[in-house]
Parts: sequence; structure tokens; C-alpha cells
Amino acid sequence: MRYLHSQTVGDAMGAAYFYHLTDSPLDVALPRLIERARAAGWRVAVQGRDAAQMDQLDKQLWRGDEAGFLPHGRAGGAHDAVQPVLLCAQGEAVGNDAACIMTIGGIDVSAESVAQVERVCILFDGHDPEAVQVARTQWKALTGAGIAAQYWAQDDGKWSKKAESAAA
Repeated sequence: MRYLHSQTVGDAMGAAYFYHLTDSPLDVALPRLIERARAAGWRVAVQGRDAAQMDQLDKQLWRGDEAGFLPHGRAGGAHDAVQPVLLCAQGEAVGNDAACIMTIGGIDVSAESVAQVERVCILFDGHDPEAVQVARTQWKALTGAGIAAQYWAQDDGKWSKKAESAAA
């Protein structure tokens, strides 16, 4: 992944937060997590596996839910740099100086990419055994590289922290 945030490896490292989706589908959980990151004052980038997935997410976010519209844009536009939320397919540059990257679809996340931002959120479907295994592998790789990580699971619609690993 390529990020344009000013932090580099060797600076204060970011953290990886794993979100195990069991009660809410991605289309419900993701906008709420984006809103939390925006409330922290962060620009957000959402990265998915392919353009079709990101186009579908783009349509959903334009419609909004009961909470209302979530301002965002698709990567590759003329105004990427000013987007509060930028949707990027794998391989597309994150051009909005995101402090928080949210990954969906099992995108590979390296320790170097986590170190470049405040937080990387890895969302995965708890009903998909392959997605769960990918998340476990990512947890081991990131914590093994000294990245601070937290594992959050849904309990009756609320997020509950189940595990935490401090940075080395």
C-alpha cells in the first residue's frame, strides 16, 4: 500500500485495529467506523480488493443511512487531496493524506504501511472462515513486527476489545 501521510518508519508507529464483524454486515459497520475516525479529526482512506467493490461502496455512501450522508470520493478524481474519506481499490494511491486507513476484503497490510499512519483498521467477516484466517495471519505478522494491535469483536451490536498487543 502507498500512503502519503508524513509519518515514516522510525517515527512513532501507528496501530492496527482488527474488527471482527459478526453482528453487523460491512455496509452497516464501515460507515459507523468511518464516522468515529472522522470524529477524531482524521482523514480516512478505505481500501478494497477491486474497483467494482469500491464503486458499490461509493453508491452506498452517497445514499447514506439513518445517520445521513457521509462525504467521500473515489480515488483518481481531481479532488482526492481534499476528500475527508477516499475510497481506493488495491493498487490505487491514497491521495488524501489519510491518518486512518480502513481495509476490507483481506488486503495485505505491512508493518511499514501501519507505521505511516495513525491507525489501520482491518475489517473482516466473522462468518467467512477464509477471512478469519487471513486476519489471524495479519495479526501474527504485524504484532511479530512490533506493531501495536487491538482485536475488537461485536457483542450484541457493540464493540468489545478482546485482545491487545503493545508495540515492541
